[in-house]
Amino acid sequence: MNYAKLRMKVFIRMLILIILAIIAVDILYLLVRGRLGEGGVLLLQHVFGYEYSDALSIYESTFRDHWEIIMLIAISAFFLIFFYFSLSWFTKYFNEVNAGMDALIKDEADITLSPEMSSMEQKLIFVKQTLKKRELEVQVAEQNKRDLVMYLAHDIKTPLTSVIGYLSLLNEASDMPKEQQEKYMKITLDKAYHLERLIHDFFEVERYNQQTLQLNKQNVDISYMLIQMPDEFYPSLTTAGKKMVIDAEDTITVYGDADKLARVFNNILKNAVAYSDDNSTIEVAAKAHEGMANITFTNTGQTIPPDKQNSIFDKFYRLDDARSTNTGGAGLGLAIAKEIIMRHEGQIGMQSENGKTVFSVKIPLTSHGGHYE
Repeated sequence: MNYAKLRMKVFIRMLILIILAIIAVDILYLLVRGRLGEGGVLLLQHVFGYEYSDALSIYESTFRDHWEIIMLIAISAFFLIFFYFSLSWFTKYFNEVNAGMDALIKDEADITLSPEMSSMEQKLIFVKQTLKKRELEVQVAEQNKRDLVMYLAHDIKTPLTSVIGYLSLLNEASDMPKEQQEKYMKITLDKAYHLERLIHDFFEVERYNQQTLQLNKQNVDISYMLIQMPDEFYPSLTTAGKKMVIDAEDTITVYGDADKLARVFNNILKNAVAYSDDNSTIEVAAKAHEGMANITFTNTGQTIPPDKQNSIFDKFYRLDDARSTNTGGAGLGLAIAKEIIMRHEGQIGMQSENGKTVFSVKIPLTSHGGHYE
C-alpha cells in the first residue's frame, strides 16, 4: 500500500507548523525587545518604585540573559499549541478508516476516503468485494445442496416405488408364471441397484465437500489404462448395443495419480454411455503432442445446449433429462474430474454440436516418459 500522498501532506503540514512557531517566536522577540520591553521597564518603575536604570538592569538580567531558554520554551509552547489544533485534522483519517470499516461490516454504502488515503480505500473496496463474492458463493453452494437433496428425494422415490410395487405383486400373486416372476425380479433388482447408486452419490457429495484430493503421483501409462476401459463398461454397453473403440498411441506416460486419473476417465465415459444413442460407437483417442497427453472421448447422441455447456463441470449440475432416466447421479462426476485434472496441471473441456459430444483432456507428459512431437 502506497501512502506517498499522505506522507507528503503530513510533512508539509508539520513544516508549516514549525514555520508558524518560528514566526510567532520572532514576533514575540520583537515585541519583547520593543514595546513589551519598554512596558516591562515602566512597570518595574511605577509598581515597584525602581529607578529607570535599576528597572532596565533587572529586565535585562531576567529576560536577556536567559533569552535562549525563553526562546526554546516559547518555540515549544507555540509548536505544541499548533500541533494540538492539527490533531483534529490528522484524526480525520482515522475516522474515515473507521467509517469505512463500519461500511464494510454492515455492507452499507460505497467506501469513500480522502484522496491521500486512496490506497486504503482501494484495499477496503477489494475486501468488501471479496467478502461479497464469498457470500454469494456460499449462497449458491447452499442452494445447490438444497436442490441436490430435493433431486435425490425425487429420484429415490421413483425406483423405491417401483421396488415396492413389483415386490407386492410377487408377494400377492403366488401363481404368477415363472417367466413373469423372473421379469419382475430383474426389474426390481435393476431398481435396487439404481437406489444403491443414488445413495452412493449422496455420500459422494459429503466426501467431495469434506476431503481435499490428495495425489499419490507416479509414472502412469495412459495408453494401457484406456485399453482396459471397454472391458469395464462391457455390461452397460452391450445392453444398448453400444461399443467402445480405443485409438491410443503406445506408451503415453504421465506423472500422476493412477487411481484418480482412472476415476476421471471412468466419470467421462459414464457420461458418454448415458447420453449416447443406442447402437452407437464411443470413440476414445489418445496421443502425445507438444509435451501433453491429449485424450478425447467422442459420442453421438444428445447435443448439450450451448447455454448448459459452461455449467457441465459445475458441482451438482445435472442435465434435465438425467432425472427422467436411471443414469442420473448427483452431478459430481464431471466436477470431480475437473478438480483432478486441474491438480495434475492439466486441462479439461467439452464441445457439443450436431449430435456429437467431445470431451477433451490434456495432461503434461513426464520428462522421461512418453514422447514429444
